[in-house]
Amino acid sequence: MGDPVARQLGARMRVLGIDPGLTRCGLGVVDGVPGRQPLLVAVDVVRTSSDLDVARRLVAIEETIESWIARYRPTAVAIERVFAQHNVQTVMGTAQAAGVAMLVAARHGIPVSLHTPSEVKASITGSGRASKEQVGAMVSRILKLDEVPQPADAADALALAICHVWRGGTTARLNRAVEAAANHSSRQRGAFGRSSRPPSRRKE
Repeated sequence: MGDPVARQLGARMRVLGIDPGLTRCGLGVVDGVPGRQPLLVAVDVVRTSSDLDVARRLVAIEETIESWIARYRPTAVAIERVFAQHNVQTVMGTAQAAGVAMLVAARHGIPVSLHTPSEVKASITGSGRASKEQVGAMVSRILKLDEVPQPADAADALALAICHVWRGGTTARLNRAVEAAANHSSRQRGAFGRSSRPPSRRKE
C-alpha cells in the first residue's frame, strides 16, 4: 500500500526530530512535504537513570536512536541546537546526547540539521518566545492528536521534526545549490588556470 503521504502528495520527507537530553531524550518522526500538513509516524522518550555512569547512559541513547533509524528509515534528522545555560552539568549532558545523535545519523549517511529553540517555536506557533505549553498545544493541533504528547520532551521532538519539514527542506536545497555553485566556480577557475599557462616549446 505504501506510505500515506507518498500516496497523497508524491515526494515526501521523513524527519526524525531529537530533543537531546541525558535524563530524557525526546524522539519524534513525522512525514510531510513543505507547505502541507505533516503526519505523525512515531513519538517516544528515552529515559536513562542518573544511577548509571554517563558512558552507559549515552550507550542506551545511542542504541535507541539506532533502532529508530533502522525501523523508521528517516531521510533527515533534526536536532535542537544546544545553548549554554547556567546549569553547566545540564548543558553538558544535553550536548553529549546531541553529539551521540549526530554520530548515529552520520554513520547511516543521513543529513543532520540543527535548529534553535526560537526557530522551532516561531515555526510552530508564530512566536519565538512561545512557552512549552503553547508549543505542545500547537504540535497536537498540527498533527491532529487527541492530546498533547507527554512529557514535554516528546512534543519538543515532534516540533523539531515539523519545523524541519516546513523549513529544513528549503534550507537544505539552498545549501546544495550554494555548494554546487561553489564547485562549478572552482572547476572554472581550474580550467582557466590551465588554459592561461603558455604552451611549452620543444627544442628542435
